[in-house]
Amino acid sequence: MQSTIYSNFCKLLPTKNFNHSQTPTILIVTVFIMLTGNYSLFNGILNIYPLTIANLPFLISLALFFTLLTGGFFLIVCHGRLTRWVLALFLVLASQLAYYMDHFGVIIDTVMIDNIMQTNRSEFASLITTNLIVRTVIFGIIPAWILLKYCPNPASFKTELKSKLSCLVAFLVAILLLIVAFTPDYTSFIREHKVVRLYANPTYSAYSSIKYISQQTQIATDVVIGKVADDAVLMDPSTSKNELIIMVVGETARADRFSLNGYKRDTNPLLSKQNIVSFTNVSACGTSTGVSVPCMFSSLGRKKYDKEIALKQENALDVLHNNGIEVLWRDNNSDSKGVATRVKYQDFKSPTLNPDCAGECRDVGMLSGLDSYISSHQDKDMLIVLHQMGNHGPEYYRRYPKEFERFKPACQTGELRDCSQAEIDNAYDNAILYTDYFLSEVINFLKKYDDRYETAMLYVADHGESLGEHGFYLHAAPYIIAPKEQKRIPVIAWSGKNFDYDLQDIKPYKDVVLSHDDLFCTLLVAYELNSNVCKSKNGMLARNVNLKPYALFGDSFGKGVN
Repeated sequence: MQSTIYSNFCKLLPTKNFNHSQTPTILIVTVFIMLTGNYSLFNGILNIYPLTIANLPFLISLALFFTLLTGGFFLIVCHGRLTRWVLALFLVLASQLAYYMDHFGVIIDTVMIDNIMQTNRSEFASLITTNLIVRTVIFGIIPAWILLKYCPNPASFKTELKSKLSCLVAFLVAILLLIVAFTPDYTSFIREHKVVRLYANPTYSAYSSIKYISQQTQIATDVVIGKVADDAVLMDPSTSKNELIIMVVGETARADRFSLNGYKRDTNPLLSKQNIVSFTNVSACGTSTGVSVPCMFSSLGRKKYDKEIALKQENALDVLHNNGIEVLWRDNNSDSKGVATRVKYQDFKSPTLNPDCAGECRDVGMLSGLDSYISSHQDKDMLIVLHQMGNHGPEYYRRYPKEFERFKPACQTGELRDCSQAEIDNAYDNAILYTDYFLSEVINFLKKYDDRYETAMLYVADHGESLGEHGFYLHAAPYIIAPKEQKRIPVIAWSGKNFDYDLQDIKPYKDVVLSHDDLFCTLLVAYELNSNVCKSKNGMLARNVNLKPYALFGDSFGKGVN
């Protein structure tokens, strides 16, 4: 027999189908889990939006937003006689997930699930604590037992379907109304506060589980990928030292905001002390990360680039990997956009791997654990790709720790039009200042290995950013009309004493017109691989060793990208 709370809840509902279905039970469980299993989510939200009169409406809308999403999730996955068992399972799981998120700050993403799958018995036993057991019993097992005992049997298929569909439609309308009512706030929250959203329990863990299973399925499935540069051969097999190159993929960085390139502010105080080359005339393949990142690693070039084609054929990382180079991609951004699908990939967007996640996971955290990785592959050539969060907007002030806020006052909101031009510039330049620090740390890290390896660093931004020029903000404008601020990017190179390419020979070409199109062969030549794909470039290298630096850029000198 249903409890009194079920009856009272049902009386508030408008339809007969709703009253006689399992939908009220699903919604009660949703509210219970939101109240008992989402402390980390709501605590994170309150850290961003303190409990004030001004913030209260948006805070209430966020609570409703996540509750409606969770309710919609349960309405979709719960069916018939399995409903009570599905809900009972999630009650237990949610209580345990909440314990680990609340006590340890962990996020249940694909990396954490992979760690769980690889945990041995002794490690698992150490994770079982008295507090976990108590919490599981109070908020998991007891509610699950009550649910299994009192959950009503399903009504007819038609009744259940009508009830769930009407509820889902109502939820969808409610979510849209919430977003419309607080559009600027939701735009900022969704774009800029991803880490907080990852604590949504149990929806994000369910999403991560599905994603993990999908990843494992893809790994196990033979996918036919078009071969590229499969004729590549090592040009100098007698090289005594292995290559160790770190490539940093920058985010939303403008070439004209680097003091290395003549900017009036000193945004590169640390890099200016390093022996580097800054290329001043480089064009991006696109104006968004989703285009530029796969395009720059592709052999297609900007004019022939097609996303579907690019994702179905090998890229530069695949070619290197196929030729024995150990490739690692570490990501503190959204993801690799399909580039690192077939090489080792590590997610540094959460505290799971990134030790520097106070407020936001910092780029410098991607250097953590690299010494161990290098030690375990010391007999191989290595390419390590670090994908930055960089200057990702519009909340530029969140891209750097407070100690890097040198230029003040800095815009403290994602609503750029609410800030003066000076405040926007200050926030953006402070983020460039942090990138300067990060790149200098990468170089200092490589210097430790300069005696044992041929070391080098290459920094290439994905695209630029508009900061109000011509009325444009942010990026992703169609390439044909995009302003130069979105297309001109910084590129910086550093090399150690054993590297094949002497920076002094390269410096005369720092103002030559280059583009993302040059990266594919740059990487192959850096590892001394010869392929007909880069025939003209390697041919020049083969004719005269003194022209070796030309191989970094090949026959694109002076042509540029229109």
